[in-house]
Amino acid sequence: QVQLVESGGGSVQAGGSLTLSCLASGTTFSTYSMAWFRRAPGKGREGVATFHHDGDTSYTDSVKGRFTITKDNAKNTLWLQMNNLKPEDTAMYYCATDGGIWYETGHIATLSEDDYSDWGQGTQVTVSS
Repeated sequence: QVQLVESGGGSVQAGGSLTLSCLASGTTFSTYSMAWFRRAPGKGREGVATFHHDGDTSYTDSVKGRFTITKDNAKNTLWLQMNNLKPEDTAMYYCATDGGIWYETGHIATLSEDDYSDWGQGTQVTVSS
């Protein structure tokens, strides 16, 4: 099981920026596909961005052009740079990983929760108007 610890959440005004980070355990981080999800109050968990182990990225439509996901294999860290934040971005943000499972099978990890086996505890992002 991979341990994930998120940090970087906080409260900002609309138009502001935040950078989330997720530190992962394990010695084969380069084989992990990773993702950021979020859960807004009263809603289900939503996939925000993915970073496939081969470097491909994908984003949900509502954050395209505003959020950037990056992965530093040397530091076992996943990042989410969030710019031009909107009140509707307010949510608990979670880091997730497949733990390298899809590296063996060739499956392309998506924004579906089903593609990920390990989750962090979350970090809160609040955007005020």
